[in-house]
Amino acid sequence: MNEDIQFILDSTKEAMDNAQKHLEKQLLNIRAGKASPSMLGSVMVDYYGSQTPLGQVANVSTPDGRTITVQPWEKNMLQEIERGIMLANLGFNPMNNGDLIIINVPALTEERRRDLAKQAKAEAEHAKVGVRSARKDANNDIKKSEDASEDIKKNAEIDVQQMTDAHVKKIDYTLALKEKEIMTV
Repeated sequence: MNEDIQFILDSTKEAMDNAQKHLEKQLLNIRAGKASPSMLGSVMVDYYGSQTPLGQVANVSTPDGRTITVQPWEKNMLQEIERGIMLANLGFNPMNNGDLIIINVPALTEERRRDLAKQAKAEAEHAKVGVRSARKDANNDIKKSEDASEDIKKNAEIDVQQMTDAHVKKIDYTLALKEKEIMTV
């Protein structure tokens, strides 16, 4: 196969994989009723003037299915961590007991579950748009490729479509798992 075409296929696969990874990362932020340290994955803390991920300044754990505890490595970071959790706008109300921060994760109502499922569906649709955009760019690049025969171009377009179908199927599967997790009481 032509080197240009192979490069186009490789970069397209990478773009589609990135859309899938981004979706999985976004879905981790959608909480499904059960407490998980990943719920605080997007929290940034002001650590001596620089924005630092929470996981780099504290130990985040879940002693049970309804509670998240944040144990800072430095006691003077408690207020900053609390502020970071509030600024992340995750809907949590952190409680500072002087040693650690405790977050009670409320049970989800049916309406909230439906909203979260809609949010997950929107994220999946966004990932599909990314995959289709990568397909469109690849097909345009394949058509512009001057040193490849028509047969090679046709086969490359078929490969791109198969890649697209596989990624869309994977996105649908990931979404179905997340919706099941959200809707399970």
